[in-house]
This record gives sequence, structure tokens and C-alpha cells, in this order.
Amino acid sequence: MDFLRPASWRDALEAKANHPDATPIAGGTDIMVEINFDHRRPATLLDMTGIDELANWSEHAGRLRIGAGLPYTRLINELGDRLPGLAIAARTVGSPQIRNRGTLGGNLASASPAGDGHPPLLASGAEVEVESVRGVRMLAMEEFFTGVKRHALAPDELISAVHIAPATGAQQFSKIGTRNAMVIAVCTFALSLHPEQQRVGTGLGSAAPTPRRAPEAEDFLSAELADSGQWTSPRPLADSVVRHFGELVARAASPIDDVRSTAEYRTHALSVMARRTLGWVWDEHRRQHSSNHPSNDHTGRSECA
Repeated sequence: MDFLRPASWRDALEAKANHPDATPIAGGTDIMVEINFDHRRPATLLDMTGIDELANWSEHAGRLRIGAGLPYTRLINELGDRLPGLAIAARTVGSPQIRNRGTLGGNLASASPAGDGHPPLLASGAEVEVESVRGVRMLAMEEFFTGVKRHALAPDELISAVHIAPATGAQQFSKIGTRNAMVIAVCTFALSLHPEQQRVGTGLGSAAPTPRRAPEAEDFLSAELADSGQWTSPRPLADSVVRHFGELVARAASPIDDVRSTAEYRTHALSVMARRTLGWVWDEHRRQHSSNHPSNDHTGRSECA
């Protein structure tokens, strides 16, 4: 096995152009497991850990640019208050040691349907920045995943960053597994409110060949909240609304039976997670609205669960 260790981003792009079969490695939390269990033997590894600019983040024009090599621990500590949904998901990734090594870029590159970072990125409308010696292009999250552990990168391209807007409303992430962390998800669900756009965002994980949104559920809830004036004057949600949202989220899934669960259980669990996360984000939305408009407080005690 050849091992390439570029010292700069430009060197990495040239190395990938010259070795399109090279497998990038950053935290190594997926690829090293596959190598250790002899499930995969790449001809060439392209070590990205020596490229400092990949481990930084910045803000421009109201959007965050998160370098592909930023470890989960730094994402949680430095951006958790601005990206709460993604931070909740990041806290469920492995152990503290793995979160010190693992990166969002590596999570995307593995393109696993069960990747914990994918649902909140979908719910937030994130974009993936990819680059080669030919130039830079941006991919919407929905365009990035093309199949089970397959993505839209050309052989000579590398993931350079993720672009995402800071949260403007409540966000949540829910995961079902045999325990909270250090486990591959049975299924996951992320929900983001975008009050300034009067829009709802969703993301499903481990529930289809690729991570995906639930557009019908998003449209239903966005319209329901707009038609009832709840974006600007939030009140407890009707049980029928919460229940139908859960049904539409479950309907968006196309899970399989495997060693971790059955398709039937995953479908049921998604409807439950959708209802619960909607209750959590709606409670938070009402608290935020009450705090910003103390003279117009209609929140009272939560009735949405």
C-alpha cells in the first residue's frame, strides 16, 4: 500500500489528480476499521492530516465555511451554539477519543446511509464544497449522495469544506441505537425550523439507500404553520398536526431489514422520532418567541409531545 502525505492543499489536489484511485484519510474512523478487519485494502492512502487549512472554519456573508478536517470536538465546542442540531448529532459520534479524530469531511466521504452528520446538514440546507486541480464546485446536500456509500465526487476531487447558515430557529436531532454513542444508528432524524423563511427542514438517516429529506412532511408543516399564523404567534400544536407530520416522515423512508433492525421497526421509529423532535423544537420556538416578544406571550405550558 502506497502512503502519500501532502504538506499543502495544493499538493493534495495534485496528488489526487495523479492518483485518482487514492483513498483520502483524515480521522480514519471508518477506513482504519475496514483495513483492520481486512474488508478493504486501498492501493494508495492520501493522508490529509498535515493540511492545516482543512481544520479551520470561517464566516462570510452570513454562512459558515467548515473545513473538511475540523474534528467533531472542535465543531461542538466552537460552533455548537450556532449549529445546535449538528452539534447534537456530533455528540453521538463514537467516544471522546473518536470525536477528537473524526471529521465531518470524513463522514461525508464515507457516504454511509447511517452517517450521523448527514441528517442535520440536510435539514439545514448545507452545501458541500469540492475541489480538484480543475477548479471548485458546490453541491447541494441532496445532490451529494448517489447511492449506498457512493457520492457525486469525480475521481480527482476532494471535499474541502461544508457551507451552512447558522441556525435562525430551533433545531433537534434524534438517534436510535443500542446505546447513545459508539454505535451505528438504527435510524436518525433531524429537524430544523427556519422562521425567517417560514420553512421547515428535515433529514433522515439509516432509513433509505442514501440520507434524504422528507419533502412532503416539510411542505405540510410549513403550510400548516403559515396558514394558522403560528410562525409569528406560536401556540400549542394540534395533536392531528403532530401525528400527520410523523406519518409523512415515516412515509418518506424506504428502509431495509439488516442486522441492526427491521424495516418495519425503522419506519415506526421514524414516526415517533418525528413527533418527539417536533415537540422539542416547537417548545423551544415558543420560548424564543416569548423571550423576544414578552408582551405577546401565548406560550404557556407545552401541549405538544
